[in-house]
Amino acid sequence: MKNDQTKIPQATAKRLPLYYRFLENLYASGKQRVSSTELSEAVKVDSATIRRDFSYFGALGKKGYGYNVNYLLSFFRKTLDQDELTKVALVGVGNLGTAFLHYNFSKNKNTQIVMAFDVDENKIGTNVGGVPVYHLKDFKEVIDSDVTVAILTVPSAAAQKIADQLVEAGIQGILNFTPARLDVPETVRVHHIDLTVELQSLVYFLKHYPV
Repeated sequence: MKNDQTKIPQATAKRLPLYYRFLENLYASGKQRVSSTELSEAVKVDSATIRRDFSYFGALGKKGYGYNVNYLLSFFRKTLDQDELTKVALVGVGNLGTAFLHYNFSKNKNTQIVMAFDVDENKIGTNVGGVPVYHLKDFKEVIDSDVTVAILTVPSAAAQKIADQLVEAGIQGILNFTPARLDVPETVRVHHIDLTVELQSLVYFLKHYPV
């Protein structure tokens, strides 16, 4: 995302890819305009929040008309840097890591895992989902200079040590799928995705806040 957009609330920033994906589907279906109510029903975000999110970027729509799909799609493509390829490294070619490599963001042509790393000698030198697997000890030497984001799918006990290694090699963003809470410099952004916590949260809400 461009530097001039960094002052928008983080909650809004997290919703932008969701809006973009829905707009892509609308455009593919031939729809030319959409209202905030229609967007709300599709992405499960209330229309007032959508209008507030969009207001941070100026006048994107017209009252009584809604939003031009093609214009919104072009605007968010630029805002989210979707015209540029984001190269990603994956560390940990276990069950989850292997699934990621086979999937490799197939529905997003602008994001691609280009390198994978592990410590299992049986995996080093192989290709998984068309992605070459290197030894983790060689990370700093072989990492592509264009790769600034890494996905971490390793045992939690090893997560911090590996994160330190990634940061030392110049990685600026880590998508952490381990339960470990990583300690990194302020210049590095980490997004934690703990599947167990998410599942427990879902079960809790099903029991205590039934739909």
